[in-house]
Amino acid sequence: MTTMTDAALAEFKMPDVGEGLTEAEILKWYVQPGDSVTDGQVVCEVETAKAAVELPIPFNGVVRELRFPEGTTVDVGQVIIAVDVAGGAGSAAAPVSVPEPAAPEAAPEEEAPQGRQPVLVGYGVSEASTKRRPRKGSAVEVPVTITEPVAEPTLPGPAAPSGGGTGRPLAKPPVRKLAKDLGVDLASLAPSGADGVITREDVYAAAAAAPAPEPAVAEAPAPAAVPQPVVSAEARETRIPVKGVRKATAAAMVGSAFTAPHVTEFVTVDVTRTMKLVEELKSDKEMQGLRVNPLLLIAKALLVAIRRNPEVNAAWDEANQEIVQKHYVNLGIAAATPRGLIVPNIKDAHAKTLPELAAALGELVATAREGKTSPGAMQGGTVTITNVGVFGVDTGTPILNPGESAILAIGAIKLQPWVHKGKVKPRQVTTLALSFDHRLVDGELGSKVLADVAAILEQPKRLITWA
Repeated sequence: MTTMTDAALAEFKMPDVGEGLTEAEILKWYVQPGDSVTDGQVVCEVETAKAAVELPIPFNGVVRELRFPEGTTVDVGQVIIAVDVAGGAGSAAAPVSVPEPAAPEAAPEEEAPQGRQPVLVGYGVSEASTKRRPRKGSAVEVPVTITEPVAEPTLPGPAAPSGGGTGRPLAKPPVRKLAKDLGVDLASLAPSGADGVITREDVYAAAAAAPAPEPAVAEAPAPAAVPQPVVSAEARETRIPVKGVRKATAAAMVGSAFTAPHVTEFVTVDVTRTMKLVEELKSDKEMQGLRVNPLLLIAKALLVAIRRNPEVNAAWDEANQEIVQKHYVNLGIAAATPRGLIVPNIKDAHAKTLPELAAALGELVATAREGKTSPGAMQGGTVTITNVGVFGVDTGTPILNPGESAILAIGAIKLQPWVHKGKVKPRQVTTLALSFDHRLVDGELGSKVLADVAAILEQPKRLITWA
C-alpha cells in the first residue's frame, strides 16, 4: 500500500485491514508533519466496520503531510499520509507549502519500486487494492504544510531494539504497543507464535517474570469512535450517524434474520452444582491467575455438546447448495463495547484444556474492553455464546451470527424455589436459549444440543464422563 511519487516522497495508502472492507474512518493521528517515523511505527488509528485498528507505517522518513483530518471516512487505496524518505534534506530548504496536489490521482498508475514491498502484518500485497473505484464525489484533500525547516533525522534500518539481533522482532502492532506499555523488550523474547511471531502471551509472561514499570494509561478510544450526535434546535431529538461497527452490525443482523429461518428453544436448569464447581476451581492451583466464572463452564459444556452432536457445527453454502460441516470449533463470544456489539472468537476452542480456555476467554474480554479487537479475531466463527444474564434478564431469542448455524443465550442465574430430591428448596437456576438455522439443523438435533448443555450444567461431572 505504498506509492513512490518521486525519489524522496513515499505515499502510504489506506490498506484493506479487514479482508474485503472498502473503507475506514480515521479516528486519531499519532504523528504530525515534521515528525520522524520508523518502519513499523503506528501512525494512526482507524475504525472499520469491524473494529478499531492501529496502522503501522512501512518505511522510515519524515512526515510531509496528512491527507485527511481525523473523523474522515477514507476508501481503501486512497493515500492518507506522505513521507519524505530522503531524510528530510530537501524539506529543510523547501518552501512552506506542500507540493502541487496532483499525485494522489496519478500514484496508483505508477509502478512500485523494485525490492522490498512493505505490507501490514498478516496481509499480503494485493494488486487490486490500488485500483478501487473512487468515492462518490471527489475526495477532499486536506493538505497540512510544514511550517518550519526540519532537521535531518537519523534513520535506522529496520527499527530493531538494540541487542545484537539479526532482524526486527516479528509482532503485530497491538502486541508492540502492549510490550511498550509493560516495558518489555521484544528483542529479548522467544516467540511462541507461528513463523516466529511474538504473541500477547509471550509479552504477558515476560512482564510477569520480572518487575516492570507501571504501564502507561491508554487513551480512551470511545470519544473519537462514537459518532457525533446531531441535536435539533428544540433538543427533542438526537440524530446519530450510522457507521462503523453499528452499520456493520445492522447489516449483518438484517441479513441473518431474513436469510436463515431461525428457531429458538428454551430450557430452565438447576446450575447449583456448576456454581459450586466454579468456586472450587477458583482455589485450584491449575487455575491460579485465570478468570473462572460460570461462562467458562458453560462454554466447555457447549463444546462437549457439539462433540456429541457434530452436525450442529456447520454452515449453509447458498451459492454451491452445500452444507459445510466444520471439524473445528471457533467459539464466538458476543461482547458489548462502546463501539457496539462485536463477536470475537476463540480459535480451535474444541482443542483447549479448561485452563487454556479460561486464558483465551480472559484475553478476548480484555481486548474487547480496550477496543483493540482485531478484524481477524472476528472472522471464521462457527458457533456463538451471548450472555444476556449479565444485564439481569432471564433469556432472549438471539439472532445467528452470519455464517453460523447456532447461538446459545445464557440468562441470569438466580435463587429460585426448585424441587430437589423430592423437596422444594432454593436452588440456583438459569434459562438457556438456543437459536439455530432450521435449513440445516432439525428440531431433534437442536433439542439434543440444548439438552446436553443443560445436563452438563446440572451435573458437571458429565464434563468428564462425556468428554
